[in-house]
Amino acid sequence: MIIEPVNKSNIAQAAYVHRESWKESHSFLPADVVAKRTVERQTAYLYSEINSGKKVFLLTDKEPVGVVAVNGNMIDNLYVLPAMQRKGYGSALLDFAIRQCEGTPVLTVLNNNSVIEMYRKRGFKETGNIIPLGSRLWEIEMKLEK
Repeated sequence: MIIEPVNKSNIAQAAYVHRESWKESHSFLPADVVAKRTVERQTAYLYSEINSGKKVFLLTDKEPVGVVAVNGNMIDNLYVLPAMQRKGYGSALLDFAIRQCEGTPVLTVLNNNSVIEMYRKRGFKETGNIIPLGSRLWEIEMKLEK
């Protein structure tokens, strides 16, 4: 298993992982919204993330499996291919991202995402900050407590 920075040589692979994982985690959205997440669009998105100062990483285990981004103490865009979930890759990416953080790690997670339990098991606690995204959808901010 290798975790390396996303760059020009592997950004298409990272974009593919991001797209496939995002599509599943956001399957509650209308199909036309999900369909707009092409590899090309996600490649442009990842370039914009990198250009804004985020460090984006790709986890590969014979083939690309997951991605994560870190900006200061903020962990973002942690995604693992649906077929590769529940095999330890998400935990490996989270542990890696925690080590990359400057200060106490913080992240947000959709209220309907079951991965929140993994974050809790790793020591993340809800801060009470909520980011509304719709009437039944919001992001929950979590902070690592040591």
